[in-house]
Amino acid sequence: QVQLVESGGGLVQAGGSLRLSCVASTSIFSISTMGWYRQAPGKTRELVALITSGGSTNYADSVKGRFTISRDNAKLTVYLQMNSLKPEDTSVYYCNLNFAGTYYWGQGTQVTVSS
Repeated sequence: QVQLVESGGGLVQAGGSLRLSCVASTSIFSISTMGWYRQAPGKTRELVALITSGGSTNYADSVKGRFTISRDNAKLTVYLQMNSLKPEDTSVYYCNLNFAGTYYWGQGTQVTVSS
């Protein structure tokens, strides 16, 4: 019913930038909290950034000042602008939709930062 599709991942050098996109196929997008999570091999999934339906944002300390989450409700899309990337940012990044406490997940997109 709820489908989330991420795109924009890839291979970049340290210090570079990427913008991830996540398109939702649901009418509840605009009233949902959207988030980006990441999970590296052998690690648990961690919250990177989230944005509420009202536009409030939260960021993990490790990405604060480097990453920016935003949303375009008309396009049913949430973005993650990632700047000053570091090798430790390498991970699979997942889009998440939270509606009334129910979580929906995308398939993930790989981000690899070299050097």
